[in-house]
Amino acid sequence: MDLFFSTCLFSLLSMLQGISGTTFTVVNKCDHTVWPGILGNSQLVTTGFELLTGGSRSIQAPPSWSGRFWGRTGCISDQNTGQLTCQTADCGSTQMECNGKGATPPVTLAEFTIGSGTQDFYDVSLVDGYNLPMLVEPSSGSGTCLSTGCVNDLNRQCPDKLRVQSGQACKSACEAFGKPEYCCSGAYASPDTCKPSFYSEMFKAACPKSYSYAYDDATSTFTCTAADYTITFCPSSTSKKSASNTAPAAAATTGTTSPIYGSITGSGEVPADVNISSWFPYFLTGQSSRTVSSSVSHNTLLVSAISFLFLSSLDFSHNYNFLQT
Repeated sequence: MDLFFSTCLFSLLSMLQGISGTTFTVVNKCDHTVWPGILGNSQLVTTGFELLTGGSRSIQAPPSWSGRFWGRTGCISDQNTGQLTCQTADCGSTQMECNGKGATPPVTLAEFTIGSGTQDFYDVSLVDGYNLPMLVEPSSGSGTCLSTGCVNDLNRQCPDKLRVQSGQACKSACEAFGKPEYCCSGAYASPDTCKPSFYSEMFKAACPKSYSYAYDDATSTFTCTAADYTITFCPSSTSKKSASNTAPAAAATTGTTSPIYGSITGSGEVPADVNISSWFPYFLTGQSSRTVSSSVSHNTLLVSAISFLFLSSLDFSHNYNFLQT
């Protein structure tokens, strides 16, 4: 009876949370101020605000809310006009509030579709480029509920052709070149025809749980039911769940899936301005789901074996000399 009562109580609480809405807590762990922006199918209590280093703010969203969060950087208010302009991810409202306007790429986006007693869908997207590290962590929900995000600083590895002039953001290939094969438009407007490019695969290698191009659903969309969410800019570390290699379920609303690519082998030639070796540390530190080639593993084993034999010979020589004396 106690088990039955507990199960019913949990179900009731989950249902009530789904009816009451979702709480988003936005946290700034960057060493500089961030101005979060919000755009959704219905306007929340705020659409943009200032968040100092170490600061946080909680915002309530109603059931069935769908929208996105992002971080603006380098914002300055004109002393004469009072208009606000931002160095990256400006929403163009000229105000602290974005008032229904979206972010100007390049921008890292946290995207949500909140259910009403049903599953939430959420992701972190680099489809419009990258400007800040970001982590999304669900709490108090049921289901898989993995955290996701892009916690690496892609601005430091951004190829010259994608780098904005200030170096504070990294464009997507679509924005940089405007070609249909990069934008998944025109003849490439389907998962069968639009494949990951070399540039999107670099993003995927560094941030394997984030959307790297339009049809990257299979490894980038996550689900949870009746959860609250923490969105952290410049997270210092990832949670235990975010370190899991569990592949997320693709969103049922998209009906598209994408293969999991095992190396940076996207379409097109390797650009001359890209230093591929600068992306390798993510493979070696466990930040990526990509695997190192077997030749690297064999070479590592060979070096280890030679080192062991060399050290063993030194130890044998030392023992032999000791016995002789």
